[in-house]
Amino acid sequence: MQAIPKSPRRGVAARLMNAMGVAALIAAGGGCAAQTQPEPPVAPAPPPVATSAMPPGIAPGAPLPPPPGGPVPLADAGAAVTAQDTVSRFLINPDGDVDGFLTGDGQVVHFPPHMGPQLTSMVRPGDNVQVGGWRDAGGNIAAQRIVDARSGRQLEDQPPVPGSQPLPPALRGVALSRLSVQGQVAHVTTAPRGEPDGVILADGTVIKLTPPIAQQFPALLQAGATVSAQGYGTRNPYGTALQATAFGSPGNLTRLYDSLPPAP
Repeated sequence: MQAIPKSPRRGVAARLMNAMGVAALIAAGGGCAAQTQPEPPVAPAPPPVATSAMPPGIAPGAPLPPPPGGPVPLADAGAAVTAQDTVSRFLINPDGDVDGFLTGDGQVVHFPPHMGPQLTSMVRPGDNVQVGGWRDAGGNIAAQRIVDARSGRQLEDQPPVPGSQPLPPALRGVALSRLSVQGQVAHVTTAPRGEPDGVILADGTVIKLTPPIAQQFPALLQAGATVSAQGYGTRNPYGTALQATAFGSPGNLTRLYDSLPPAP
């Protein structure tokens, strides 16, 4: 995947240049969506807080009470919901962060990536959980609180720490690999406003597209369709995810961007 650098310094520079190219590519894809209202910048969040027990007086399996003061909905959030189901499989984003899971009945639950490490240490596929949050326009749940129904341990999204800084996008892209995937569509993913923005394959692989590009493939963004994609992303023990640079049916890929960065 990576060429052997002639010196450590040149190797690091090459990786950073490649990462910046990937970040520019994804930013270019976002540029295609200029017709949509841009999202406001979001400050980074601190590590979530996991507690060892349910709130006083709440037994495992009972409906979740709202957090003190009530949850603060996202701008595009719908009705507040509380759901209980099993964790079928975790989902990752192209950077490799666990940022969601599929439930046993096919529901997609999203949460901020900073919650991923503690959630994966708290629950495993097959565990029963209760989720409190908001249902977005695409029918997915944006989780604010997740409770392990067996142990009563809970994980809650916390507000960001003032003054904390996110990792620069170019550095987040350093570890991305060039990937090729193929399979049958099990779920169509959607952006918070409900527009399609990718697919989840039967094996859990996540293929991300920008909403304007996803609209170009209505016949393929359907459950049961067989698709193929190439792009940049991550493969780790929790799954595979990539931001597509080419997408289509097997043997008939469409290049999505006019210029691509050199392969890492």
